[in-house]
Parts: sequence; structure tokens; C-alpha cells
Amino acid sequence: MNWHELSLTELSKAIRDKVVSSVELSQYFLDRISQHQHLNAFLDVQQERTLNQAKQADDFISKGRGGFLTGIPVAHKDVFVTQHWKSTAASKMLENYISPYDARVVERLGLNGAGMVCLGKTNMDEFAMGSSNENSAFGPALNPWNNQYVSGGSSGGSAVAVAAGLTPMATGTDTGGSIRQPASFCGITGIKPTYGSVSRYGMIAYASSLDQAGPMGKSAKDCGLILNEIAGHDARDSTSLNQAPLGYLSRIGKNWSDDDSLPLKSLKIGVPSEFFADGLQAEVRASIESALKHFESLGAVCIPVTLPKTQLSIPVYYVLAPAEASSNLSRYDGVRYGYRAKDYKDLSQMYERSRSEGFGAEVKRRILIGTYVLSQGYYDAYYLQAQKIRRIIAQDFQTAFSTCDVLMGPVAPNVAWKVGEKSTDPVEMYLEDIYTLSTNLAGLPAMSIPCGVSQSGLPIGLQMIGNYFSEPGMIQIADHFQSTTNWHQLKPQSLEQAVGGKV
Repeated sequence: MNWHELSLTELSKAIRDKVVSSVELSQYFLDRISQHQHLNAFLDVQQERTLNQAKQADDFISKGRGGFLTGIPVAHKDVFVTQHWKSTAASKMLENYISPYDARVVERLGLNGAGMVCLGKTNMDEFAMGSSNENSAFGPALNPWNNQYVSGGSSGGSAVAVAAGLTPMATGTDTGGSIRQPASFCGITGIKPTYGSVSRYGMIAYASSLDQAGPMGKSAKDCGLILNEIAGHDARDSTSLNQAPLGYLSRIGKNWSDDDSLPLKSLKIGVPSEFFADGLQAEVRASIESALKHFESLGAVCIPVTLPKTQLSIPVYYVLAPAEASSNLSRYDGVRYGYRAKDYKDLSQMYERSRSEGFGAEVKRRILIGTYVLSQGYYDAYYLQAQKIRRIIAQDFQTAFSTCDVLMGPVAPNVAWKVGEKSTDPVEMYLEDIYTLSTNLAGLPAMSIPCGVSQSGLPIGLQMIGNYFSEPGMIQIADHFQSTTNWHQLKPQSLEQAVGGKV
């Protein structure tokens, strides 16, 4: 049985009907991880520990204690601290770090929460800083559609693991597009929820006012199932929102309006003109426009809107995020935990060498930028101005939402690029985030769903942006699209060749 092709609902039913046990299912995915090690999707896999968790899950189920997701495997981005597993943030600085506690997301999905079984920790850009997964200290996770191409970042390992069928579901984080962009590049679905919806407790911080955890899976429905578990107030996180549960699947299967003639009749889709300006690859534009026409066939109406400060999101982000990173990463000094240089003369040299040797080039670049913009004489000119523009960017979205229900456009200007193609030009890499950064600056929910494949055989994602707490409607819209198209069901053909025709 090709268990990796089934949805979470189908896997749950198979376990409940005793068609397969959690131990058998976990072993199946562990075998697939072993078969596809060349993808470098995982940084830590512990077969014995995973199977022990699966045995406990089977025991829960046999005693009638299991929930809907109990026994189903899941993989966690290595930015979430996890008991007994390495939690490295893909950095030499934390290469051998093992946390004494679980992150809230891990806790909520684990055996004492939803009952899911941990398959391991997935690769990522170091400290979540990057758009290609090439900044990992342990090498890049490779795109399963073509191993010569990047997987996207920073949640590239999670995207690869889901796309390659190494796990049914994975967790990710999104600071400036780090769930949506790799989801687009690898042909899966990924959701960045409203900021504060999911606790950041135990999530190794990059930029605290931007970081948000979310699910990465085969479909919008699968992602909604995970959101139902991980969202909610957490007193341990001061940015966690205290509100009633949204019920992320509450609108699945329902029409947008009371008119039953078309499922999405009366839905108003805003199409930002700035998302279709020069720089957008022709194939990406064609796929997005085709997807918009499909939505119109389901009853939606496309309305032109404008987000005039879109271009400013890049400079604003690359002032604010490095500033917060500079502060957050100051704790890694070689004293309390993490990497410490072997040779040094005094305390000052120990700090210098430990941080110089422990951090990668991109992390050091952003720390330097952040320290500069926060320094005396530059704070008002850079950091304070960026915060003011951030507020204007958020206002632009509210103006757009006054005329539409949801915004749609591309996730990135291009499909995935070749490994090494842009790694020597950080500015060119930063420009790839032009369509995703603004939603993080505004704290809005957004998602990526597959909507096409380029002539070179690489996936293309459609980005959907909603107003605050509109995730149930976004998942409803995405589910209607995925119920009437098969883009999310396509599988990388390169995997068949890698294991003799077996995917």
C-alpha cells in the first residue's frame, strides 16, 4: 500500500479500522526517509524512539484513548525545540544541542496532545534565515522534483519531506514567506496563520514580531486539521492571542454564499497589480492567471486592487528582521550552551571566536545589519522609519480588504532556481521574497497552494492572503480549488527513478 499518497483523514481511518498500525505506518515512512537520504530533508532521525512512540500510540488506540490524529507520523522543522531530539536550527552553533523541554507546537501534536508520532527534525536555513535552504550548516535540502534545484526556505526540509512522501505532514515557520515559498517550490500546501494564533513558545527565535508557526501538507484540509490542534492561547508566550478557537475546518464543504448554483458565488478576489509587475516570470504569471480563471468558473469575481507599498516591504523587512535577530541571537555567546571555540586567550576572544566560527555567513550578515540599524545615530533613521512604514503597509491591506474577501497572486516571481545560482548574491535572493514579506509585516494569514507546473517540470504556487482570522474561509476556498483540480496530487517523477520506479 502506498501510504504516503493518502490524506490525514484516510490514514486516520486506516488506523482506526486496524488496516495498519501506527508502528507499521511509522516504519513505512522511516524506510522512505532511508531510501531518500540524498534529499537531505532530515537532520535527526531516531528510528527506535519513533517506533517506541508508535507503540504507545497503538496502546492508546487499543484502550480507546486515541484521537483523530493519534498514531499518524509527523516531522518537525528543526527550529522547534524537542525533547530527546537534536534542536539545532541547522546551525553549527547548536549542532549538538538537545532541549530539556518541548516547544508548544511539538507538545500539542505529541503523544500527550493530538497523539502524533515524531519522525524526526527537518532541515532548514540556519536560524530560519534564507530563501533556498542553502544556508543550512548541514547542506541544502534538495528539491524532489529536480535535485539540481533548491527547495526554498527557510522551511525547505519540511517541504521536501512532504513533497517526497517522507512524512504525511510537517511543521514549519514563516517569518517572511518561509512556509509559503518552499511550499510553492515543492508543490505542496502551506499555511502561515494570523500572527499570534500559534504559540512561539519553544520556537528558536529569529525575528519575534514576524515569526509564526504553521502546517505544511498535501492539502488545505490536512493543514486545517493540524491548525485545529496547534492554534490556541499559551500563557508562556506573551504574543499568543487569547481568543475562542476558530474551527479551521468549519466551512469545509460549504458554499461561499447561500446560492447553491456555484460553490464560490459572490466571492470577491482582489488581484494586486503590484504582484504582476515587471520581474514576474511568464510561466508563473500564466499559471496564476489560469488559476484565477478557474476560480471565476466556480463563481468568484476578480477585482483589481493595489498595494502601493509592496516594493517597500523588502527594505522594511531587511531592517526590522535583522534588528530583532541581532537581539535574539546575542544569547549564543559560547558560555551557557552551544558552540564554544577551542582556542582563545580571554573571555572577549572566546565570544568573538565562538560566534565567528559558530554562525554561518548569512546569519553573521544579518546580525551586523541589525546591530548597525539599532546603533546610536542610526536608530531613528532606519529602525524607527521602518516601523512607521510597516504600519502603512498594514493599512494598505485594510484598504484592499474593504473591496474584496481575499487577495490572490504569485508566491514568488520565479520557480525554484538551481542550487548555487543565487547564493553569491544575497540581494538577488532577498528580492525573491517580494510577494510574501508584506503579509508578515502586517501579521496577516496567507497560504500557498499548487496551481501549475513549469515547462522545466517545477511546481508553481498560488498565494492567498486573507484578513485577520479569516483562515477558515481561506481553507474553504482552497479546498474548493483542490476538489476541482489535481495540481496538489501531482508527484515528483524524479523519485521514481531514484528507487527503481517505486515512489
